[in-house]
Amino acid sequence: MIRKTIEFATPGTRLSVANRQLVIERPNLPKATLPIEDLGVVIVDDVRASYTQAVFIELLEAGATVMVTGRDHLPAGMMLPLNAHHVQTERHRAQVGVSEPVKKRAWQVLIQSKIAQQGAVLTHFTGGHGGLAPMSRRVRSGDPDNLEAQAAQRYWPRLFGREFRRDRDLDGVNAILNYGYAVVRAATARAVVAAGLIPSLGVFHRNRANPFCLADDLLEPYRPYVDWRVRLLIDETGDATPSLDDRDIRAALLSLFNETVLVGGRRMPLLLGLHASAASLCRALTGGERALVLPEGLPLAPDLLDIEGEG
Repeated sequence: MIRKTIEFATPGTRLSVANRQLVIERPNLPKATLPIEDLGVVIVDDVRASYTQAVFIELLEAGATVMVTGRDHLPAGMMLPLNAHHVQTERHRAQVGVSEPVKKRAWQVLIQSKIAQQGAVLTHFTGGHGGLAPMSRRVRSGDPDNLEAQAAQRYWPRLFGREFRRDRDLDGVNAILNYGYAVVRAATARAVVAAGLIPSLGVFHRNRANPFCLADDLLEPYRPYVDWRVRLLIDETGDATPSLDDRDIRAALLSLFNETVLVGGRRMPLLLGLHASAASLCRALTGGERALVLPEGLPLAPDLLDIEGEG
């Protein structure tokens, strides 16, 4: 079953639980309910929201992730379930003992995929991959040449214009990208925990203040999907300086999870793709498998899905 990603942004929202249903009360709107087991990521973008303790308990016990945002609409915190896999302790022990060569090989494959995905995004919007396709094939174990950064130098000005500078602290396109990455990061962290892994033990990311280093590792090849959606929004609206205050923009980014993508050669919703990738990363880190199941190319167009389905 595909779990839903839900955002609550109506000022004054009150959330409670009754009979395994999330009860939503909003000013001047009828009371609504959602089955707890249908929810995968719950985002609360309302500084006036209130909750009962049961909301967090029920959501976490059901395996959902809860993310709350600040006044700037960007994530301020995230909660993940602790008991997400029946052999969690066994996998934790194996993950702690993973060798550096295994970690470096995993990072190599993740960055190869990320750069190839960036090339696919550029090809879609500009007609050429900007040299990223062959660059992805040159990434070595651990990426000692830092081809990830070299690819970024080519990628961003080609995608958003020569004057664009990727800066997490800037507004406009940068803020929209931050929001999109944060939402997909929350789903990635949930997938990592569901696979029985420790989200703070990364294969490359090692910031001691970051509790989601492994999620950030796995997020890399999925970031270009956010870039693709943001560029689409700019092209469709003609607005080169979009704002996170626009709920339609946030909704469009959340809809990414429903896009059908190729992951490991199989068509699946992006949200399930994250879980497939997390499971393969778990096998690589704890079971010795070398291959990772990662995204391949852009979301499939509805007409292409229809044609393939008829076959």
